[in-house]
Amino acid sequence: MAEASPPVAIEPAPAESAQIAASTQAPVQTDSASALSAAGIAASAPVDADATATATAEASSPQQASAAHSDDFAVVPLELDLDYSLAQVDPPAPPALDPTAAPPTDPVADPRTDAERDFDDIYGNAQGYDPVADPTLPTPANVPGAYDPWEKYNRKMHRFNMAVDKGIARPLARAYTKVVPRPIRLGVSNFFSNLGQPVSALNALLQGKPKQAAQSLGRFALNTTLGIAGIFDPASDAKLPNRSEDFGQTLGVWGWKRSRYLELPLFGPRTVRDAFGALGDAPLSPLRQVDRDRIRIPLQGLQLVDVRAQLLPLDSLREGAEDEYALVRDSWTQRRDYQIFGDRMDKNSDEQLPDYLQDDSNPSVPADAMPVMPTDGGR
Repeated sequence: MAEASPPVAIEPAPAESAQIAASTQAPVQTDSASALSAAGIAASAPVDADATATATAEASSPQQASAAHSDDFAVVPLELDLDYSLAQVDPPAPPALDPTAAPPTDPVADPRTDAERDFDDIYGNAQGYDPVADPTLPTPANVPGAYDPWEKYNRKMHRFNMAVDKGIARPLARAYTKVVPRPIRLGVSNFFSNLGQPVSALNALLQGKPKQAAQSLGRFALNTTLGIAGIFDPASDAKLPNRSEDFGQTLGVWGWKRSRYLELPLFGPRTVRDAFGALGDAPLSPLRQVDRDRIRIPLQGLQLVDVRAQLLPLDSLREGAEDEYALVRDSWTQRRDYQIFGDRMDKNSDEQLPDYLQDDSNPSVPADAMPVMPTDGGR
């Protein structure tokens, strides 16, 4: 048997060797190709025309096929080469953000508490308010503050009055409202209001309001007779308005517009002007004309209890205030300013207050309700 000759190695041509060397170089890796490699997908080199020719020669010449396989040159199907070519394309960049869009709100970075955020949602944030955005808004009212240079003394006197009120006045007023029926309490309030009409008529005349003075005298005459000493109020049914005037208001109309706030013991909120006004009104009160103390003093005590009972609905507002003294002072001052200057507003102006704010039923401790006054002459 003839001995088989050893296989002869076929050396590729120089040009073919250069093409094979170029085909075996590592392809340029893009971001997508790196991602595919990290996922475990091995991407082969793209197939060129020479590689295709080599694959074709494999079927016709075993020697060429063995030479191609000896160089570890792999033939890549057309479908895999297409998938790899598509994988080389980087994904599209994300859409650019709108620079005008507001950045997302970080709730952790908001220094406000939940209560402050709720308050801003309901009433708005004054820091971010732009008055130019709403040109239809009227000019804001300029409310003057209380003139309180004696605040240190007034706060001490306020604490004293509150102690007396909580220990004596308020318990008496609550007992009074529980024991006495409402129709009788209304008659008591009408009685004391009617007694103040002569003083109101005189001060209205001093303020240059003769029509109001005549109406106050008419109320006094009608309620005293038909109203049985003022227990009933037929004057209101006769369309006679109830306007309360005192000498403190008269001094304000005469030019004493601004006065120091002053809280007196047992009298409560006043100003220096109103303190002088109380001294002027006390001798003119009908109760001061009663000589017998056993009749006058019980009537004055009943008047104090009646006034305190009318103020009971305001207790919840004062107890919930952060600064009770400032609340009482400011509210009393604003109410007093309206009592003095409110009726001099133009009837046709936009500043005219609604009817419920023009009501004069907001009571305060009257001067004639105190048992002893310096003007009583030691009586």
